Amino acid sequence: MLSLLPAFRLLLLALGLPASARPAVAQPARPVIGPDSVVQVAAGTQYRRGWLHQLFWGFHYREEWAIPVEAPVFNLRTAVPGGLVPVKEGGSFQTQNLRLLARDGRQYVLRSVDKDATAALPENLRDGTIGRLMKDQTSVIHPYGAYIVPRLARAAGVYHTNPRLVYVADDPALGGFQKTFRHALYLFEERPEGNLSAEASFGNSSSVVSSRHAFGQLLSSPQYRVDARRYLRSRLFDMWLGDWSRREDQWRWAAFRQPDSSTVYRPIPRDRDHAFFKFDDGVFTRVISFVKTNYQTFTRTIHLHDVEGLNRAARPMDKSLLVYLSEQDFREVADSLRRALPDQVIAEALQVWPRQIYALSGEEFADKLRSRREQLPMVAEEFYRQLARHVEVPGTDRPERFVIEAAGPWKAWVRVYTRETGSRGTLIGERLFDARQTADIRLYGLGGNDEFEVIGRPDRRLRIYLYDGQGQDIIRQTNPGRTGSMRVTLFDSADGNLIQVDKRLVTVEVYQPKANEYDGAGWLLRHRLY
Repeated sequence: MLSLLPAFRLLLLALGLPASARPAVAQPARPVIGPDSVVQVAAGTQYRRGWLHQLFWGFHYREEWAIPVEAPVFNLRTAVPGGLVPVKEGGSFQTQNLRLLARDGRQYVLRSVDKDATAALPENLRDGTIGRLMKDQTSVIHPYGAYIVPRLARAAGVYHTNPRLVYVADDPALGGFQKTFRHALYLFEERPEGNLSAEASFGNSSSVVSSRHAFGQLLSSPQYRVDARRYLRSRLFDMWLGDWSRREDQWRWAAFRQPDSSTVYRPIPRDRDHAFFKFDDGVFTRVISFVKTNYQTFTRTIHLHDVEGLNRAARPMDKSLLVYLSEQDFREVADSLRRALPDQVIAEALQVWPRQIYALSGEEFADKLRSRREQLPMVAEEFYRQLARHVEVPGTDRPERFVIEAAGPWKAWVRVYTRETGSRGTLIGERLFDARQTADIRLYGLGGNDEFEVIGRPDRRLRIYLYDGQGQDIIRQTNPGRTGSMRVTLFDSADGNLIQVDKRLVTVEVYQPKANEYDGAGWLLRHRLY
């Protein structure tokens, strides 16, 4: 075994990898800070590698990482009126964040341009070959990609943060965070939380909340709802940018109180670290991309077979928040978004890059963004088809009335109302389903004393499942007609429900509901929306 070590080291060297377990890392010269407070600095010279290494592990955005750009030196005392005080270190397992507090109570954040995914590894692997490879793959991210998004988002009608590129020097004002955050490039931006009524890019909302808070409210009562068309617009915008990492923590929600005392949430996408991903341009990384289909490379073409992988991280949110939108809604939003992003807007957005970066990436990005824009209607159609195959319609922890009504061959209406004594209730949402697109529909009562009503005989090619959840519910069948069959199954938790159905037409199965089928809290757990 020992005789193989020299050969193994030669292999590592041939692939451009360090042969020692703990290589000495050459520290780039720190920029000289002159009186103009602007420096020339590269985001990551360590990603510059030899041709053979790039052939196997990807060419990626290594040139963009290695080239010096101009950046203003960040001054905590003057960045905003009254200055900023660092209060908390945070971030994901890749990005290093520093939360800052202004005198007026508003919060800001410094987000590191460089990333380090090795924090997700066990400590004994971080400095070895695996750790070095993971760190090297930071080069799949465009270091200045997030910088061009605000201009594009503004034109698209999508809420957005406003990152500014800055260099943090060895500033004593960092206090206890000085050693960790000095000598590096950061994006400085508003933290979307709290009262942001002065910020147009957040809709001038007086209450911006986390996904945990928003989804908890959505499942507590139908008085809370999401602006679904605006969320769809944001999701199509994500796909246009190739941003595949849109899990629940990548969003904030702007709340708007309505005249009827209800609350509407509108989405604020944040953390554009994985937009414009470039992964499959190496021998090994291309092989990995066949397995990790969510690692979507930003190319001229959004392949339809890649739409599922591109949206996998956000699938739990998409299924819940887009459930009442029709295929026509998807078409209209996609067409509107395409028209809102003319060539001039794309060109203007790219001009905000440092001139050195524009010289490397400008033409490539302009071409790809124009091409992908024209594909948005086709992508939206495929996105709808994928979500329509298996549908879940959740209630809330308040009483609701679920109505399933036959609508002729292949089709059935699903309507959900509030359940109110002495009235039909207020419509929460409705959608016409077609068995040529939808295989099954599952309705979840969750909490409250709900009512399920099956009107007529929905086409048997649509499988319909009713989950009663918590509470004492009523399940009834009206106007069943004399002919035809249907495939409706009621899962009865046997907790005192009143069941008024023809059991020759509706299958009743006694079952013990799982925690994630029982109430709103379970639904959050089921769909990672907590």
